[in-house]
Amino acid sequence: MHVLFVIDPLPSLKAYKDSSVAMMRALASRGHTLSVVLQGDLFIDQGLVKAAATSIELLEGADLHGHAWWKEAGERREAVLSAFDAVVMRKDPPFDMEYVYSTHLLEYAEAQGARVFNSGAAIRNHPEKLAITEFAQFTSPTLVSRDMARLRAFHAQHEDVIVKPLDGMGGMGIFRLQKTEPNLGAILETLTNNGTQTIMAQRYIPDIVNGDKRILLIGGEPVPYALARIPLAGETRGNLAAGGRGVARPLSERDLEIARTVAPRLAQRGLLLVGLDVIGDYVTEINVTSPTCFVEITEQTDFDVAQRFAEALECAVGL
Repeated sequence: MHVLFVIDPLPSLKAYKDSSVAMMRALASRGHTLSVVLQGDLFIDQGLVKAAATSIELLEGADLHGHAWWKEAGERREAVLSAFDAVVMRKDPPFDMEYVYSTHLLEYAEAQGARVFNSGAAIRNHPEKLAITEFAQFTSPTLVSRDMARLRAFHAQHEDVIVKPLDGMGGMGIFRLQKTEPNLGAILETLTNNGTQTIMAQRYIPDIVNGDKRILLIGGEPVPYALARIPLAGETRGNLAAGGRGVARPLSERDLEIARTVAPRLAQRGLLLVGLDVIGDYVTEINVTSPTCFVEITEQTDFDVAQRFAEALECAVGL
C-alpha cells in the first residue's frame, strides 16, 4: 500500500511524540510505502486533483528527538491523488480558508477515485466545537451565540462558565468566568469582537481537576484507554500545549457510553479517526482535523494506537 500524507513540513514535527510520525512508523513496519506532500503542493490541473509528492523512508534506529529520522527516497514527482492507495490528511490547524480549499480539493479527488482519510467533506462539514451540539445528551449546558445580552444571561444563570472561540486550538482563547468576574464585559467583548463573532459558553465542569480526557475513535471503535490531560496547578486548561500532564487511563463506563454512541455515526460520514475531549461525564469537543495522543497512550499502556490505526486504514482500503 502506498500512503500519501498531507502534512506539515517534516523538520517541524517533534517526531518522538508526534502522532502522524507514529502512524508513519506503524505503516512502514507493516511494509507500506510512504510519501508526503504539503498543503500548498495540492493542485488541480485540467480538472484532475494532483500532488507534487516526495517519497520518504524512515531511518532505522534514528533519534526521534532530532531531525534525521527520515530521508527522501526519490525525486519529487507529480501524480493524481487517485494513484495512491490512501491519502491521510494530517495537516494541523489553523482551519483557515486555505484549509477549506484543501478539503475541497480532497473531496474532488475522492470523486476521481482517491481514498482520503479523514474525508475532505467530512472534515469541512464537522466544526470541532459545534459538533458536540449533535450529542446534547452528553454535554454540559452550552450556549453558542455572539449576542452579549444572551451570553451575560447564561453567565448569570450558571455563575461559573467557560467561554471560548469556535476556531481556537491547544487551549487558546479559553477563559473561566466565575460568579464575581470583574472583567466579564471586557472578556466577552474581546472574544466576540464586540458582538461580531460567535463564541461558545459552557457551564464549568469541576472534574477538569482530574483531567481533560482524549478518547480516540479509530474505524468506528474506541481505543480502550484515554489520555487524561491534567492541568497545571491554578490552570483551567488541560491541553498539553498549555502545560497539561498526560496520564493514560482505562475508559470508564460513561466514556464507553459516549464513545459507542458517537463512533458509528461519525465513521459512517468518512471519519476514520476522531478525538473526543471529555471532562468528567461530558464531551466538550469532537476533533477530526488532526487528533493526537497516540504516543502518550502507547507508552503508558499495552495498546499500540498507531498499529491499530494502520490496521483500520488497511481495512478501509480493502486490504
